[in-house]
Amino acid sequence: MLKTKRKDAKNPIVYQLWYNRDMLDVNLQRVKTNPWLRGFMLIALIALALWMARSEKYTFTPKTTFTTITGKHLALQDLQGKPVLITFWATNCPSCIKEIPHLLALYQQFHPQGLEIIAIAMAYDPPNQVVAMTKERKLPYPVVLDLSSEHARAFGRVWATPTTLLIGGDGTVAKRVVGAFELTDMQNRIQHLLKG
Repeated sequence: MLKTKRKDAKNPIVYQLWYNRDMLDVNLQRVKTNPWLRGFMLIALIALALWMARSEKYTFTPKTTFTTITGKHLALQDLQGKPVLITFWATNCPSCIKEIPHLLALYQQFHPQGLEIIAIAMAYDPPNQVVAMTKERKLPYPVVLDLSSEHARAFGRVWATPTTLLIGGDGTVAKRVVGAFELTDMQNRIQHLLKG
C-alpha cells in the first residue's frame, strides 16, 4: 500500500483523479441525467464533426510529384486526361488491408482503360513495413511514402485511413471517401469518368 501511495504522490494528476473519482462519477452521472447537458454535448459533438468535415482545401496542382518506393518520379500532369485514384493508407490499418482486394480489382478492371492508382502511406507508417507489405501483397500500382505529410496536407488535410480520392481527367476531385469505399459505387464512378 505504501508503494502505491508513493507512486501516486509522484504523479499529482493520477493522485487527484484517484482520490477524486467519486466526484468525477457524480459529474458524469449529472451529464447522463441532465437533458440540457446532454443536448449541449450533442451540439458540441456535431459542431466538431462539421468543423472537421468543412470544405477540404486541396492544394495539389498538376505539378504535384510523387516519389515511389522504387525511386520512380510520378507527376499528376503526366496523368492528365486519365482518372486517378489516390488512396491514403497504413500497414496497421485493418480497413486499409481489407480494401486492398478492392483496389486490385479496380486496377485489373480499369487500368487497361487508363485508370491510375497511387497508394500513399501515411507519415507514421514505418517505411520497411510499407515496402514489405507492397511486396507481400504484390501491389501492381505505385506506392508512395509521405514521410513529411506533404501529400496528406495537399489532398485535403488527410488524417484518417483509409481516405480515397478519385480525381477526374480534368484534375478535379470527383469523389472523396473517408473510410472504406464501396466497390460498386467506385466502379460506377470510374466507368463514368472513363466515358466522359
